[in-house]
Amino acid sequence: MTSLMDVMFLVLVFFIYCIFDMSVHKGLKVDLPIAKGAMERGERIVITILADNSMQFNGIAMAKSEIISRLCELRGIKMEFPILISGDKKSSLGVGIELLSELKNAGFEKVTFQVDSAKE
Repeated sequence: MTSLMDVMFLVLVFFIYCIFDMSVHKGLKVDLPIAKGAMERGERIVITILADNSMQFNGIAMAKSEIISRLCELRGIKMEFPILISGDKKSSLGVGIELLSELKNAGFEKVTFQVDSAKE
């Protein structure tokens, strides 16, 4: 009986490890800029800036003001996750900087840009 419990414990640990190792990406495929960055894991909110400078909040098309208000609503119900801005290379830099500025002014501190790892 003890060896069966050991085997079941190891299987449980294996599945838990696999679950934590998987990452959830809630965005569209965009052509990311190339830079060195740290790999983030876990639940997060993804704001995608497409090549035509339109924005999406976790895959749903929204205006910038709607995104900020939605994030404030989530913070109001204690659902605050790190925010990841995923901008296409062809999108305007100003759009990303304005979004970052508005997020910081609204009190969001955990905001980063998604990049593609540097190719050497």
